[in-house]
Amino acid sequence: MGERGEPVSPFSFSQCRLVPISEPLYLNASLEAMDEQSSVVEFSSNQAKDNDLITRHMDQREWWLWSYALTITLLLLVAIASFAFPALLSNEDGFYPFFLNQAVRGLVGLVLIFNVYVIYHQLQITRVRRQLTDQASAVDKVEGLALEVYRMALLDPLTGLFNRRYVEHRLEDEIKSSQRHGRALSVILFDVDEIKRVNDRYGHGAGDALLKAFADRLSSATRGSDAAARYGGDGFLVMLPECKPENVRYVLKRLEGTRVEIEGRNLHIAFSAGWAELIPDESAKELLARADAELYANKRAKSQPASS
Repeated sequence: MGERGEPVSPFSFSQCRLVPISEPLYLNASLEAMDEQSSVVEFSSNQAKDNDLITRHMDQREWWLWSYALTITLLLLVAIASFAFPALLSNEDGFYPFFLNQAVRGLVGLVLIFNVYVIYHQLQITRVRRQLTDQASAVDKVEGLALEVYRMALLDPLTGLFNRRYVEHRLEDEIKSSQRHGRALSVILFDVDEIKRVNDRYGHGAGDALLKAFADRLSSATRGSDAAARYGGDGFLVMLPECKPENVRYVLKRLEGTRVEIEGRNLHIAFSAGWAELIPDESAKELLARADAELYANKRAKSQPASS
């Protein structure tokens, strides 16, 4: 695909009505990857909330534990002092020193028991904190894996645009929505010209850089409600909800002058395009076939020598 040709010239059509989109980019919920991504995000959110509640509970428990420890230690010290102070003022012999000795030993024992209790609960709190840290690390790993699965399932690894599998699912849904609400829907098929010549002259890495540059420009030339995808090889597809064919020139105009630097050379990226508008009771296959026929008609017209 993609023969030598000149860049697409602008068309004399009326101005395109570009509707600002405030909603997030639409993603097809019927795809397995999106279901998995949503479930992981929900799981991660719930897990984070649970961990936050547990952490707060442990902080409160630790605060009360040390408060109790300090209070009881102070009370025991006061109790020991209250027993020892009368003995300092009295020189009497008898059972008082004996009971005082037993009381002091008992209080010391209680202090030791309580310290063991405090140490035990502190160890439990430390263990739970460690478990929460491990769980948070595991959740981060799951989120990273889910994001990677999402990218592999929906995105083209070279260009970062949607892949063919996703865009075909999305097109089916867009067609149903357009037919249900009576809204316009247009598609554009692109071929990047001279990609084979670039690959032969500069290598496939240069061809990949050219495709990546065109994809970046295509992404910036479309609206948030549109969907741009790499359709295969040097082919690209753009869906334009609520946009008629006469408005396509504004997308094409934004793509003019796209260039890429390869081995010190600033190369112009030429492309061919074909577009079609959805008609009533038309399937996605039929719509794409009409756009593809228009694409190759434009390529043939560009390859023909100009008449004198």
